[in-house]
Amino acid sequence: MRTIKGAARTKAKRRLFRKVKGYRGGRSNLLRTAKETLIRAQAYAFRDRRVRKREFRRLWIIRINAAVSERGMRYSEFMHGLSKVGIELDRKSLSEMAIHDPAAFDTVFDQVKQALAA
Repeated sequence: MRTIKGAARTKAKRRLFRKVKGYRGGRSNLLRTAKETLIRAQAYAFRDRRVRKREFRRLWIIRINAAVSERGMRYSEFMHGLSKVGIELDRKSLSEMAIHDPAAFDTVFDQVKQALAA
């Protein structure tokens, strides 16, 4: 007996078109183009989830460097001083502190400066 793939194929196409809803032109309503676009979109999404982490780390380093250089020290010296003192704040919290709570950042900076001077 001959079998056909009707229901499964329709369900698969419906699932695909639901995922590509909102894409421009044929990318949202032509089967082959939609498949190709979705594959590429998922590849970019996978890659860029990792890239986002790198970019945020770069941003935090830039912010900390700006805050530290205002106070007369280099970023690398500051991070070395942090490890010397034993302060285990991550870059994200340090950058947030530098922006939103400069007084607390100043106390951390003073501790680092004293540790480096000794």
